[in-house]
Amino acid sequence: MPLQLYNTLSNKIEEFQPAENNTVRMYACGPTVYDFGHIGNFRTFVAVDLLRRFLRQSGYQLQHVMNITDVDDKIIRNSAREHKSVQEYTRKYELAFLEDMQTLNLQRPERLVRATEHIAEMAEFIRKLAEKGYAYRTEDGSYYFHIARFPGYGKLSKKDFAGIETGARVDVDEYDKDNARDFALWKAPKEGEAHWESVIGSGRPGWHIECSVMAMKYLGPSFDLHAGGEDLTFPHHENEIAQSEALTGQTFARFWMHVRFLLVEGKKMSKSEGNFFTLRDLLLKGHKPSSIRFLLSSVPYRKQLNFTFQGLEQAAHSVGRLRDFKSRLEMAHLPSGKSEAMQQLAAETRREMRAGLEDDLNTARALAAIFDMVREANTAADRNELKQADKEPLLAALNQFDEIFAVIKDDDAEKIARATEWARAQGLLEQSNLAANLISEEEVERLIAERAAAKKARDFARSDAIRAQLTHAGIVVEDTKDGMRWKRK
Repeated sequence: MPLQLYNTLSNKIEEFQPAENNTVRMYACGPTVYDFGHIGNFRTFVAVDLLRRFLRQSGYQLQHVMNITDVDDKIIRNSAREHKSVQEYTRKYELAFLEDMQTLNLQRPERLVRATEHIAEMAEFIRKLAEKGYAYRTEDGSYYFHIARFPGYGKLSKKDFAGIETGARVDVDEYDKDNARDFALWKAPKEGEAHWESVIGSGRPGWHIECSVMAMKYLGPSFDLHAGGEDLTFPHHENEIAQSEALTGQTFARFWMHVRFLLVEGKKMSKSEGNFFTLRDLLLKGHKPSSIRFLLSSVPYRKQLNFTFQGLEQAAHSVGRLRDFKSRLEMAHLPSGKSEAMQQLAAETRREMRAGLEDDLNTARALAAIFDMVREANTAADRNELKQADKEPLLAALNQFDEIFAVIKDDDAEKIARATEWARAQGLLEQSNLAANLISEEEVERLIAERAAAKKARDFARSDAIRAQLTHAGIVVEDTKDGMRWKRK
């Protein structure tokens, strides 16, 4: 069955397919690089990653564009305060975001595009809007979009703007979520602010114009899907639709996907509550990237996720179960033949995982299917009912799962070490801090092999010493009938 996806524009679940050929053209709002990304940001980015992975698994080609907002009010203000150019200020946070994407196994979009590299196109876009009567220039040289002249305004957010106050304007990037005002397309420069020369004069773009310009440049005037956090529905995405469709007369995006906010320990995330965490904060507390990704993936994207530290511990346990099961399958010496029950279990698991994800990316349903399979297959193995020919279909189900969820590969130690080295270089950690006892997967395998050789040679002192070394590094070693298995605590 094709993917059934909730479309914010129509307010209902619809069958999703690309408009042309087999290529999905999608645009996702990316980070504003004035600071490090927090876990609320990454819930949205993980949800979009799950979507793109599922589309690829379904056989589609992707043309996925994500913007990097590297100019806005906060960036202008912060860069001026630090006496840096906009580019100097944002580069640090852009690189950090790209590293954080890698840490959470987020696939890179086909195009990552910066706002500051498209300012000439934005100015030309605004010039054309003014020519058509949808934009107007104020005395200081700024340009605003005249929303009363766009009859469809409000169709995405479902807000009623019948009583719009004509001529009321907003020129900051922090918007009242309940009131509509003519919004800034282009801002005349204030003294000391960064600005650019263009066909419409000196200034800088407003927040909304970049996404319209870059989406249409790389995907065309009308494309398949636009994604982002629910906080962007109004005014950002509403304004994108207005300015884009005013210019082209075409539907800007056919589908709109919005990801719900998360709570942290049951409360809205805020610095004043003390529950505001960047991804790097969590890594430096010793939490594994795989646990963070698993927890962010565990609740379907349209439902509220309560992000808790207990939930992180449970996520680590769940990831550990999957890794242990994969290791058990790979190492097991099983009798020849096959079990029809296990063959059917693997096939049904694959069908159910796919059905779950086709159901508006119902990740909870897909997770239930894989863990049911792990439980039943482990029980069969304990009863000696698992056969050699059962390995391949069970591993194939695990692989199908991990193509989407991307948590089974055990590379957490290397990622935490990288984050710790970064923090140390920033003077945020003492030399003796977190990463001192981290150990890579390759080093674990080397020590496991050395321990096996020591046991075979009856050098029990060396074998015990290696086990103690691994335990100190957070590695649990299990001696089984099929050989040594290991896992991280």
